[in-house]
Amino acid sequence: MYPEGENRMNKGELVDAVASKAEVTKKEADAVLSAAIDSIMEAVAAGEKVTLVGFGSFEPRQRAARDGRNPQTGQTIQIPATTVPAFSAGKQFKEMVAE
Repeated sequence: MYPEGENRMNKGELVDAVASKAEVTKKEADAVLSAAIDSIMEAVAAGEKVTLVGFGSFEPRQRAARDGRNPQTGQTIQIPATTVPAFSAGKQFKEMVAE
């Protein structure tokens, strides 16, 4: 299903892992995980930075307006400025992945 050597974890698998580590039911783990994700998205959408020490930071970033090209016609188009969500991994997370 995935390209060779590529591993992925979906939300259901993450819920299973959290339930196992926290020794709670899958239903409880799903509720807590969903609430945490929703809270992070709401805070970033409101312009706040969310920092989870060791894991990383979520924040809104401004993307400036720029020129682009329509790939079908080659015509130059103006891409408007926008705000996008961004994630920066924390030191502990970076070190764990590098091992």
